[in-house]
Amino acid sequence: MSNPLREISRTISNELDTFESIFRDTIKSKVGLVDLVASYILKQKGKKIRPLLVVLSSQACGGVTDRTYRGAALVELLHTATLVHDDVVDSSDKRRGLPTINKVWKNKIAVLMGDYLLSRGLLISVENKDYDFLEVMTNTVKRMSEGELNQIQRARKLDIDVESYFQIISDKTASLFQTCCVIGAQAATEDAALHSAMNEFGEQMGIAFQIKDDILDITATSNLFGKPIGGDIKENKITLPLIYALNNVKKSERDEIKSLIKNSSQKKNIQKVIDFVKAQKGIEYAEEIAHGYATKAGEILKTLPETAARESLNKLVDFVTNRNK
Repeated sequence: MSNPLREISRTISNELDTFESIFRDTIKSKVGLVDLVASYILKQKGKKIRPLLVVLSSQACGGVTDRTYRGAALVELLHTATLVHDDVVDSSDKRRGLPTINKVWKNKIAVLMGDYLLSRGLLISVENKDYDFLEVMTNTVKRMSEGELNQIQRARKLDIDVESYFQIISDKTASLFQTCCVIGAQAATEDAALHSAMNEFGEQMGIAFQIKDDILDITATSNLFGKPIGGDIKENKITLPLIYALNNVKKSERDEIKSLIKNSSQKKNIQKVIDFVKAQKGIEYAEEIAHGYATKAGEILKTLPETAARESLNKLVDFVTNRNK
């Protein structure tokens, strides 16, 4: 079976090779422990969707430049830093099939390594006077932090509605997709209209991506997904499939399900919540909403010049909304 992401990556393989080389050089350090942990991070092969987005956005808006590669390195460093910190916060043992940094080297080193990665990204921009990148990125870090804290606050009370959910995923996830697309556009052109279009495209795609992630937390298998199924439920995160399901039933049943979520340390309770969501057609509803956002993203792309890069961005949108992991 063909892998859509691999096929898209193949169309810009030279650019991605250049990015990989720059990224590797960027995270090197003269401090032995930092270099050791950095080498370990490079073994954790991710999808690399974010640098892919930066490069394709640049191509779609005029062409790849040196600034494109610096921008791609910046967003990948930020993304990697947040993953390292998230694993500490969530006490995760595995990431992409390998033990997490906090599992191997303990929390203190993991937190400091995350800080190092973020600072390296910011330094790239400062050293090359990419101040427009810095403005976009610092706002993104702020939004991601606010989104995470908002989610934690609401998870404690199991208090979240549809509007709050979309605010959280817009800040937590879509903001970084927006950043990738805007930085890619900024690297290629000074046309503010293109910057704006790519910003909107990134948000629509990012929201579709996160909704699909929430669906996979319920429907995927652990081997494919790369993390335990039902993890959101265990962390008291109320996602779109669950919100829809809860809104479909009477208060008594809603309270019963929330009680199961509060006691989700028991695997049988997680399974009961999953079965409830499926029975209430929460998955089908969320899939429909995700495809709606993907369609909006595709409409925005039609305003760009017709290029191979635009077609690849379209395929990338299809991939993030139809993937099984």
